[in-house]
Amino acid sequence: MAEKKDVFLIEGMTCASCALTIEKTVKKLSKVENAVVNLATEKMTVDYEGEETAEAIKKVVSDAGYAATLFEPMINNTQVKRQSEAISNVWRQFILSVIFALPLCYIAMGSMLGFWLPSLLSPHHAPMHFAIAQLLLTLPVMYFERRFYNNGLRSLFKGHPNMDSLVAIATLAAFLYSLYSLYHIGFGYTQYVHNLYFESVAVILTLITLGKYFELLSKGRTSDTINKLLTLSAKKAMVIRHGREQSVSIDQVVVGDTVLIRPGEKIPVDGVVISGDSAVDESMLTGEAIPVEKAVNSHVYSASINGQGVLKVCAEKVGDETLLSHIIKLIEDAQQTKAPIAKIADRVSGVFVPIVIVIALVTGVFWYFVMNESFVFSFQVAIAILVIACPCALGLATPTAIMVGTGCAAENGILFKRGDILENAHHVDTVVFDKTGTITQGKPIVVSITTFGVSEDELLSQVASIEKLSEHPLGQAIVEKTFEKGLSLYSVDSFKSLTGLGLQAEVSGHTLYVGNAKLMVAKKIDVSLAYDVVRSVAELGQTPIYVGQNSRLIGIITLADQIKADSEETIKTLHNLGVNVVMLTGDNSQTAKAIAKQVGIEQVISDVLPDQKAKAILELQAKGHRVAMVGDGINDAPALASSDVGIAIGSGTDIAIETADIILMKPELADVVKSLTISRLTIKIIKENLFWAFIYNVLSIPVAMGVLYLFGGPLLNPMLAGVAMGCSSVSVILNALRLKVMRL
Repeated sequence: MAEKKDVFLIEGMTCASCALTIEKTVKKLSKVENAVVNLATEKMTVDYEGEETAEAIKKVVSDAGYAATLFEPMINNTQVKRQSEAISNVWRQFILSVIFALPLCYIAMGSMLGFWLPSLLSPHHAPMHFAIAQLLLTLPVMYFERRFYNNGLRSLFKGHPNMDSLVAIATLAAFLYSLYSLYHIGFGYTQYVHNLYFESVAVILTLITLGKYFELLSKGRTSDTINKLLTLSAKKAMVIRHGREQSVSIDQVVVGDTVLIRPGEKIPVDGVVISGDSAVDESMLTGEAIPVEKAVNSHVYSASINGQGVLKVCAEKVGDETLLSHIIKLIEDAQQTKAPIAKIADRVSGVFVPIVIVIALVTGVFWYFVMNESFVFSFQVAIAILVIACPCALGLATPTAIMVGTGCAAENGILFKRGDILENAHHVDTVVFDKTGTITQGKPIVVSITTFGVSEDELLSQVASIEKLSEHPLGQAIVEKTFEKGLSLYSVDSFKSLTGLGLQAEVSGHTLYVGNAKLMVAKKIDVSLAYDVVRSVAELGQTPIYVGQNSRLIGIITLADQIKADSEETIKTLHNLGVNVVMLTGDNSQTAKAIAKQVGIEQVISDVLPDQKAKAILELQAKGHRVAMVGDGINDAPALASSDVGIAIGSGTDIAIETADIILMKPELADVVKSLTISRLTIKIIKENLFWAFIYNVLSIPVAMGVLYLFGGPLLNPMLAGVAMGCSSVSVILNALRLKVMRL
């Protein structure tokens, strides 16, 4: 088991071949357990042992022709800055290249198009001046775009050619052949003036740079979610130390500090309210648009926005321990993890560039020797193949879709822990729900009161007086109901908790018994008056509390865990999607079936212990089902771990959240449907991207080879090939961005 797991920023990658080269190189290190490179995020996640291994990783990446630096997202927004700088640099290169490429094209093609050219630059009157002018205009463009040669030739000589290698070979070949023609022109062979390809060199480099610019812009949009989250945290905090208020930078706040948050301010830490009340906007974390009311003992989270009240908060988590940091980490982990479907593109990209180089050489030889075409013709065909055949689209097809999918999910309060979960979730055909806290609110309330010889208020006051001394959730629900009605409590004497039965105490000179039917039987209290009430309560899955006074029954208080508002609609939607729904609960069969009937679930597994829940999941899987388990409690953790996809309600216990694969930040079951929908849409987009990326290369390479020309069709110009190559990458990214506007 690897001791460390670090993320490195990688510089210098241009295509999927680069990513695979780095992966293979790093994996060769003896202490590296696994390495995954994401072309879209330009990051590498490495599992390794030993402190010195990090430096070894940087060295082997450097030796391969790239640069690796440790990524620490919460220290500063390095990636956003680097992305912005990269976009600015590429745009500057493009503008500088255009300044020289436009006049170059005018000189090179002006006479053919009927444009005016001074005789000093005319190919007919001054061929040498014509050629030298083009050379002088081409050299600056090659200098501005020198990264293609630095990266491409280095990778080629190291034995792992990439996209830059293709561009470098194609443009250098065209440039050297043009120099060869210029040499002949200098010796009076003016016919070579028609064999100059300087403008092709400049235009190909310029157009590919333009395509790279649009690709970077598009890739920037795929990481919008993380970029927004990184800018959410407060930069300053007002802390109260030694009775004085002082403003400090966020990295100076420590656990235990009292933080003062004024109206409209961002909350800088995770903590608990110790003074004040307000409504807090947590939409940036949970996706829930309605502000959440906060009072003393309420929990608040970093980056949420305070409403109109003033709050004093005791800091419990700061820096990279906050919920915001945890969310960012989860999204980054999900985006960095490769989905199994990406392996298809990896296998192709790994051999693609060398094969393209061979195809270009063989095709050039074919046209020159077999078809007896001119060297210029054969040369142009080979260059077109090298330029158009780039595996960028294949490399971007999967990671861009995963980035947008996980980002879209996060904006809706849904966190996928790993990218492969996106793929696993789209296979789910059975969703298993826990009952308490998942389908229901997890908090019982009083739903009815039946009295025999006393008033409702009197019954409530007496029972609440006893239950106030108990910690049982049912008892606390009765106490809350009493306070809601504004009733007062009685003094209690001789309080006893009777294990498995209920409570006993002296109230207002009477012995009061509160508990189940067994307690009434034990105290010889006749409960026949309540038979009809208890029967109807049981059919609804509700819990009756018997109340006896001295030797007679004086009332029944019925409690129930309320079904969540969206439970029924969620189950109905899942059925419409063709998903089988199961309820799995430790409750008794009668209660479970009653709740299941109300929400439309037909299959119920009840009376199960926590370890039996996991066994029930395994039994469903043994029948061939792909199972998603939805739960929120400690007792759900084994089942969450055993399922194909574990989904935890974010308001649940820490252990359930840690065990699950998907976390729902809001306690809304509708988000279960959203998570499955996002998964299905993301995989659909990935398949579309892979299809179009493959089709692009399958169709474009034969066209560049001149297959259409054999049958009287057009021949692909290398400059048009450069445009097509850039468009292929951008189209894949734009297709992934469709997820942002799709209806969930």
